[in-house]
Amino acid sequence: MSEQQDPNLNPEENQEPKAPDTPLEQFLFHQRRALEETGKALESLLPPGFKEHTQAAGNEFATGFRVLIDAAIDEIKKASEMEDPEAQARAEQERAAKSKLSVDDDDDTASSGKGKIKVELDD
Repeated sequence: MSEQQDPNLNPEENQEPKAPDTPLEQFLFHQRRALEETGKALESLLPPGFKEHTQAAGNEFATGFRVLIDAAIDEIKKASEMEDPEAQARAEQERAAKSKLSVDDDDDTASSGKGKIKVELDD
């Protein structure tokens, strides 16, 4: 039983899906199958690394938008802090807490030989 599989183990994998009974259901069934086969045909035309690089490009594209949106959110927060004195005080406390944490983190990383590089952009 080297190349043959026992059909009783996974009967769903070895059977073709049953075609529906009504003409409309049959039409949709065959259209779906045609679309699946077209997708497989197009995929076979592409070089092996295409899918991998396309996925990486999509991830970079999304990351770029995340950075842009995060920057916009920060700017909106800064603008709202200018209007609300209480929010401004809370923001200053948060910044102080973050800077204290980053100083503590920098001390830990300096002793381990793995340093962090902090880059600030001018507005």
